[in-house]
Amino acid sequence: MDHTIVRKDTKEIQIGNRVIGNGHPILIQSMTNTQTEDIKGTIEQIQRLTAAGCEIIRCAVPTMEAAQAIEEIKKGITIPLVADIHFDYRLAIAAMEHGADKIRINPGNIGSKERIRAVIEAAKDRGIPIRVGVNSGSLEQDLIEKYHGVTAEGIVESALDKVRIIEELGYDNLVISIKSSDVLMCVRAHELIAKQTVYPLHVGITESGTITSGNIKSAIGLGMILSQGIGDTIRVSLTGDPLEEIKSAKIILRTLGLRKGGIEVVSCPTCGRTQIDLISLANQVEDLVSDIPLNLKVAVMGCVVNGPGEAKEADIGIAGGIGEGLLIKHGEIYKKVKEEELLPALRYELLHWSE
Repeated sequence: MDHTIVRKDTKEIQIGNRVIGNGHPILIQSMTNTQTEDIKGTIEQIQRLTAAGCEIIRCAVPTMEAAQAIEEIKKGITIPLVADIHFDYRLAIAAMEHGADKIRINPGNIGSKERIRAVIEAAKDRGIPIRVGVNSGSLEQDLIEKYHGVTAEGIVESALDKVRIIEELGYDNLVISIKSSDVLMCVRAHELIAKQTVYPLHVGITESGTITSGNIKSAIGLGMILSQGIGDTIRVSLTGDPLEEIKSAKIILRTLGLRKGGIEVVSCPTCGRTQIDLISLANQVEDLVSDIPLNLKVAVMGCVVNGPGEAKEADIGIAGGIGEGLLIKHGEIYKKVKEEELLPALRYELLHWSE
């Protein structure tokens, strides 16, 4: 059975040195949690996120100092930077003047049409795309009354109203983002808007929560949306280190067959036969392989009894014992090593991998 996901056609948009829409690969996005004014700290975090697989980064721009900092930050990074603006149109213009590759605004929060026009003109002069962001938590009162509460239909109408404002001002270099912390409402909203617009969609479940609950909600929500061919960029919103967002996003895309490459780590559930700290070991292996550009499956097994058999489907695996471990290749025991040498031995094999 063919499980290939057919992507919906969307308009092609250039963001810095990347392109989204029109069948281009879905890109992973995250957001810094540093103070943008802290140029050094922000650059360092973006570099770590880039190494982990982040492809677009968003930074909060709450002050003029933050807008001006973008110029220096851009010198230290290699991925497009999106400036996140909430209310002050002057910050949106300043962010673009200082090198932002894209801005995120809600035109409803910017104010008068003249202020919105000033932002649009600045974007138009530089060919900078605008992400129109609408959140269920800030839905207009008239739409809440019209739909008798916060609904998917209301979110979509709000977003398309904002898009229309910008289109009427002569600009269509746009990306749309509609988010809700209600997973099923968010899915429904994306299903509705995908039928009504050709603009690329940035997909995410907002305020999804801590590592555990946020990952589950994001995996379900993004999985349901992306599996219908909807979405051009994604963010897994988690309360915690943004690096966790990148790990999760990569797994979601790979699980759906929307991204190839990268090492997939599989591990057995712990049981009474487990002779090693498997939970810690599996996490360490995920970190260990994150920078290795191979398309492989690595198995992490908790005992030397079933390990080789259970790791048959993996390209390479390790199994833990008492003070020792096994390296397994294609289901066959390849080498026995001391427990403390297990991870270095695995990394060595991966770095020197050849079929």
